[in-house]
Amino acid sequence: MAINLRSTSDAHTNGVKLLVYGQAGAGKTTLIKTLPNPIVLSAEGGLLSLQDADLPYIEITSMEDLREAYEWCKGSKEAAGFESVALDSISEVAEVVLHYELKKSKDGRAAYGEMNSTMQELIRSFRDLPGKHVYMSAKLEKSQDEIGKILYNPGMPGKSLTQGLPYFFDEVLALRVERDAEGITQRAMMCDSDGLWLAKDRSGKLPIWCAPDLGEIIAKIGGKA
Repeated sequence: MAINLRSTSDAHTNGVKLLVYGQAGAGKTTLIKTLPNPIVLSAEGGLLSLQDADLPYIEITSMEDLREAYEWCKGSKEAAGFESVALDSISEVAEVVLHYELKKSKDGRAAYGEMNSTMQELIRSFRDLPGKHVYMSAKLEKSQDEIGKILYNPGMPGKSLTQGLPYFFDEVLALRVERDAEGITQRAMMCDSDGLWLAKDRSGKLPIWCAPDLGEIIAKIGGKA
C-alpha cells in the first residue's frame, strides 16, 4: 500500500464547511447571498428572501431528489462552475428523510433510527464535497440542563441526531438577532460558545462575533474552493 503524505496546512483548499443555526426569521436563508457563487438545495421552499439575488436552486422534496442532487453536485460539469453548495435547511432535509422512513415502517423508533443513519451519511457526503464551500443551515432548538438553565443549539428531528450534528463541522455558528440599547435590531454571527449558545471555530481565526457575511468569514479562515 502506497502512503500519500499530505500537509495539514492544505486543509483549507478543500473549502470551508459551515453549520449555521438560528431562530425562524433570523436570516439563515438570506446568508446564502453572501456565499461565493452558490448553488442552493432548498428543502424549505421559503426563498423569497433570495428573489433579488437570482440564484440557481434545486428543490428537495424526496429522497430521490436528495440523491440526485448529491450526484449532480459531486460529478456534473455544470456543478463544477459553482464554488459553494448551500443546503437550506438540513433540519428540513431530515424531515424529508423521516417522512420517507415513516412511510416504510410502522415502528416509529425504527424509522427514527434509519433517519439518523441516513442523515449521518448524507451530512458527511455533502460536507466532504471536494473543492466546494458547503453551508448548511439548521433550526434553533432550546433545551434545559439539570439546573434549569436554557441552552441553545442546532435542532434536528430526533435527540441523537440533534446531539451529534455539531460534531460533523469545524465551524458551528449561531446567527443571533438582538436589540441594542436604542431598540434597533442587530444581527451577528456568534463564533464561540458562551455556555448558553453552542458555537465553535476550529480554525481559531474568527473573533467571538462576526458580521453576518459568509464570504467574509470564509476569507478570514483562508478557505479556497
